[in-house]
Amino acid sequence: MRDENKLGVLYTTGAYILWGFLPIYWKLLQHISPFEILAHRIVWSAAFMMIVILFLNKRRQFFEEAKQVWQTKRSLIGITLAAIMISINWLTYIWGVNNNHVIEASLGYYINPLVSILLGMLVLKETFTRPQWIAFILAGSGVVYMTVHFGSVPWIALMLAFSFGMYGLLKKLVPLNAMFGLMIETLIVSPIAIIYLLGFKDAYEQVEWLSRSTLLVFGAGVATAIPLLLFAAGAKRIPLSMVGFLQYFAPTIMLILGVFLYDEPFTAVHAVSFTLIWSGLAVYTISRMKRLKKYEARAS
Repeated sequence: MRDENKLGVLYTTGAYILWGFLPIYWKLLQHISPFEILAHRIVWSAAFMMIVILFLNKRRQFFEEAKQVWQTKRSLIGITLAAIMISINWLTYIWGVNNNHVIEASLGYYINPLVSILLGMLVLKETFTRPQWIAFILAGSGVVYMTVHFGSVPWIALMLAFSFGMYGLLKKLVPLNAMFGLMIETLIVSPIAIIYLLGFKDAYEQVEWLSRSTLLVFGAGVATAIPLLLFAAGAKRIPLSMVGFLQYFAPTIMLILGVFLYDEPFTAVHAVSFTLIWSGLAVYTISRMKRLKKYEARAS
């Protein structure tokens, strides 16, 4: 059991570290349109996941789950909306990173857990605890402070947080195996991606581009799928409180990359806003860990 726990921490940490360093990968494709990167990411993620499913001999299970989704209207609508939400999230993330907004992208993933709480209250009618209210007010104050002092809404951060929050909510409403879910989602939007790739590039651009970046673009599917597979393998082995703690690795790495590798400005306004948001996350994380410990104590 202890070995399983250690393995779970290792897998989950690996997933979040890879997600944290992902901006470096997209920066290597900075000369390509974000829409084109997204289209390739969708297509090659679907291709890679199909290889994984075949390699693991899970073809029959996948087709059974896909058939069940297709035959259930609620599930089909839910997974289609999830595919749209994750596509919006990917596009916003790629655009933000490649237009020198890595710090703001990290902000989005810091506030995402609190957005998920808000969506749970509004959609699933979950109740707010006092620590959750405090956390949400602190994080909201950080966003408002940044908006007022910079004179513009941090839309990249908010778009990332809400699109991923909506994606998580839809995945909760339509529970699927993580591997099969990604496969179905990418298959749903792949026709649009393929039409884009075939219809919006002339032959000269294709030949010139392929000579430089073929491996990186093909690798977009691998870069997308491997962290997800690690996360799926790790999350089922460790408590939810540990997953909640480890998730902050990714935006922290992104923040460090934005400041020290890409020389993005981190001003006093950023410091105040991030401090408010970090304080909110600390309140939320500590309260959640206490509640889970009480729950586990009762269960045992």
